[in-house]
Amino acid sequence: METLPIVPDAAVGAARHIDEYAAAGARYVTTGQQGAANTQRAYAGDWRRFTAWCREHGRESLPADVLTVAAFVTALAEAGKKVATIQRHCAALSKAHQLAGLPTPTDDRQLKTLLEGISREKGVRQKQAPAFTLAYFKRVLQGIDVERLDGVRDRALLLLGLAGAFRRDELASLDLAHLRFDEDGLVVELPRSKTNQKGEAEEKAVFFSPDRRSCPVRAVKDWLAVLEQHGRTSGPLFLSFHKGQRLSRRRLSTFSLNEIVQLRLGAPYTAHSLRASFVTIAKLNGADDAEVMNQTKHKTTDMIRRYTRLDNVRQHNAAQKLGL
Repeated sequence: METLPIVPDAAVGAARHIDEYAAAGARYVTTGQQGAANTQRAYAGDWRRFTAWCREHGRESLPADVLTVAAFVTALAEAGKKVATIQRHCAALSKAHQLAGLPTPTDDRQLKTLLEGISREKGVRQKQAPAFTLAYFKRVLQGIDVERLDGVRDRALLLLGLAGAFRRDELASLDLAHLRFDEDGLVVELPRSKTNQKGEAEEKAVFFSPDRRSCPVRAVKDWLAVLEQHGRTSGPLFLSFHKGQRLSRRRLSTFSLNEIVQLRLGAPYTAHSLRASFVTIAKLNGADDAEVMNQTKHKTTDMIRRYTRLDNVRQHNAAQKLGL
C-alpha cells in the first residue's frame, strides 16, 4: 500500500507541505472509501478542511495527534456544526490515517469522551425526511398535468421512487437498460448502490397497480413512450428539459431530482421522503421487516425501525389488538 509522506517536525505549518497533504489525502480518501459517491465527496472535503485548519494553526495533519483533533472538533462544535457533521469529519480523519498505515487519533478514549460531551450538549437527533400518507400522495399525482412532458416524467419519477424505495442517487443513475418488464410488472436492476459497492446483482420489483392513475409500471411506460418519440432508446431514464419543454440529453442530477420532489410534494418533503414513506406505508399495511428489507435492501431491522415514520401514537399500536 502506498503511504502518505510524513512531514518532519521542523516543517510543521509549511503551507507547501500541507497543501500537498490536502491534495494527496483527498485523493486517497476518495479512492479508499468504499461508500457512496456522496460520502466520498464529503470525506474528501472534510479532509481538505482539516488540513487547511492545521495550516492556519501551525499543526501537523498527518499524523495528527489527539490534541490537534480535539481542538479541531471543538472548533467545529463552537462554529455550530451538527453532531452528524462532526462525526463525519472524524470518520474522514480516521480513514486518511488508516490508508496511510498510521494509528488513528479518533480511537483515543479521551477524544471519544469529548465527542460524547458534544453529542449530549447539542443532541444527536438527526433531522429526518418526513413521510407522507398514501392519500396525500395520490392527491398530488392527480394534480400533475400529464399533458406536459415534464408532468409525464415527474409522475413516473415519483411513482417509481416510492414503489421501489429508491435512494435519490439510485433513481438518478437509472438507465433504460436497467429496466425489464414482464407480466407481473417491472424489475429494476441496480448495478451499484450505497449498500452494494461491488456491483453484485441487486434488483427491485415494481408491480402493476389496479388503479391506472397510481400505477408505477404504467407511469414508467408512459415516460418511455415519450423518450421513444424523441429517439431516446438508450441512456439515462430520467432527463432534464430545456426551456419550452424541449427534452435534453442530460441526466437529471440528484439535486434536480430533489427539487422536483419538493416542487410536486411540497417544501417539507425531499427525495428521501419517497424511501421513508415506502417503509412507513408498507408497515402500516402489515408488511413485515423481511418484506420491507427485500425492497429497500437494508441490512438490519434496526434501520427499518429508524426509517419508519410513525408519529401518531394510534398508528401501528398493539393496543388495537387486545380484543377488548
